[in-house]
Amino acid sequence: MLYLIAALSLLAIRLPAQSGNAFVGAEACRPCHAKQFTLQSLSGHARALQPGGPQADWAFGSGTHAITWVKQKDARHYLELGQSWFRRTDRMALTPGHTDSAGVTYRLFDSGAQILRCFSCHSTGPLEVSEAGVIQPHEAGVRCEVCHGPGQRHITSQGTKYSIENPARYSAKAVNESCGACHRQSKPGVSETDWSDAWNIRHQPVYLAESRCFLRSEGKLSCLSCHQPHEKLNQDATAYNAQCAACHPKPKHLSFGQQTGNREACTTCHMPKIAASPDIAFTNHWIGVYPGKSKLRPRR
Repeated sequence: MLYLIAALSLLAIRLPAQSGNAFVGAEACRPCHAKQFTLQSLSGHARALQPGGPQADWAFGSGTHAITWVKQKDARHYLELGQSWFRRTDRMALTPGHTDSAGVTYRLFDSGAQILRCFSCHSTGPLEVSEAGVIQPHEAGVRCEVCHGPGQRHITSQGTKYSIENPARYSAKAVNESCGACHRQSKPGVSETDWSDAWNIRHQPVYLAESRCFLRSEGKLSCLSCHQPHEKLNQDATAYNAQCAACHPKPKHLSFGQQTGNREACTTCHMPKIAASPDIAFTNHWIGVYPGKSKLRPRR
């Protein structure tokens, strides 16, 4: 889907609605789903793309980890600024993947449509590209229709159940692949993941799929098992203990914290935080037992 959006955007054509089913925007969902709308509006997903302020056209990232700025250079090029803001250290530092602070220039019409794919994953609905090369998202941020699909038919049918996509009906594999469309699920023909590269930890569905917990869950463990899709990310690591306990009610080991009131998080040891750089860290979703100092791959 993302590649289709990008290809159509190259021709400045709107993504055609499927059988008259058009994207309507999150505000159209609000009257019937006020609670979900309010909670999701406060989430990091909803803030994934925002106006860039005086220094750029767009700000990418919710600020949960970082914010990177992008601006148009001319009708054929966009510049990703070389300095990003990082929450962990509350400072400006080199943008991930950059070798210097000069920034990286992307060609709007390159074969991989890389800058368009960036916009696609940080916005909702089809992109438009003007003759002047201005990229205009249908709706900034990752909102309702990224997961639920175009909403016009659902509204005109007065909320008929199967007139809208619902990831709750998906298999765990399908959920993970859906999230992985932007959270970097491996694609056919792509070389294997470099498990020694700490930067790849941010590809959560890829790492989760390697977990023994996932492989033994008989298709039940998915991103939605632990994360509420309409809410901002819960930063309290102990809040996830209940999900672990559903399959591991009586673990063979008990840490001091667990013995004295279950105050320690299971994820502290089994899903360790990995620093991809001094400024940013991600939770390793390859659930497992990590011996010694190695936190990139668990013991097989």
